[in-house]
Amino acid sequence: MTASTSKLSEFASKTGYRARLPDEQGHIGYSDTENATWRALMQRQLAIIEGRVCQQYLDGLERLALPEERIPQLAEVDRVLLAATGWKTAQVPALIPFDTFFDLLANRRFPVATFIRTPEEMDYLKEPDIFHEIFGHCPMLTDPSFAEFTATYGRLGLAASPKERVYLARLYWLTVEFGLVDTPAGRRIYGGGIISSPKETLHALSDTPMHLPFDPVEAMRTPYRIDILQPLYYVLDDLTTLHDLARQDIMGLAHRAMALGLHEPRFAPAPRDGKASG
Repeated sequence: MTASTSKLSEFASKTGYRARLPDEQGHIGYSDTENATWRALMQRQLAIIEGRVCQQYLDGLERLALPEERIPQLAEVDRVLLAATGWKTAQVPALIPFDTFFDLLANRRFPVATFIRTPEEMDYLKEPDIFHEIFGHCPMLTDPSFAEFTATYGRLGLAASPKERVYLARLYWLTVEFGLVDTPAGRRIYGGGIISSPKETLHALSDTPMHLPFDPVEAMRTPYRIDILQPLYYVLDDLTTLHDLARQDIMGLAHRAMALGLHEPRFAPAPRDGKASG
């Protein structure tokens, strides 16, 4: 497992990382060590995702043409996203409030923390870094169905109550972050939390976790932890399911999930500080 959306946890602790700020020309300077970390992550993950990710992700990755030797500038990513689906990135600190997160998504701006993990934390960190956001998520934002669902999710979150947002967070976690999809070529990954993690990529399609057909109400009733390999994944029958879901009464589905209550967790209790579950 790797950097996950701790930005979706109301109990997220402050990160030890600090985002890099752009200069007057919008350029962010990264050190040789930071660029080497990006290169190592890219090379490792490109080898692992082969045959495991959906075609829409691969198409988006090809369109983005992310450099392997250095961390990309956000403007490079923005040019592709704007042309594809009207999205662009937004430079943010590692962790942002719910209101900011939903507002950005509603306006088709994907938050990207402009720091990269240290070599000592190559395999796991709780904070979402630039590799997780750019490599894990941005290729899928070139897909119209995925992009529309994500923007709709942001608009709903802006108007939701704190309790409703917790249920919406579970929907995001089990789709955008840790979603699987069936394709003519077989079961594939589309969730960025899986795609940016070597261990999660191998785990998600193994026989170890449970796979269930995607149901938005059931997803919103499913507890999760951010610091473990996921024990359960929901599987779309097609990515257009997200497009169709964006046109449904998602808040009505959330209220149904709230009335039914949570499922029993499929994992051990979270640490006593309560920062690792949702």
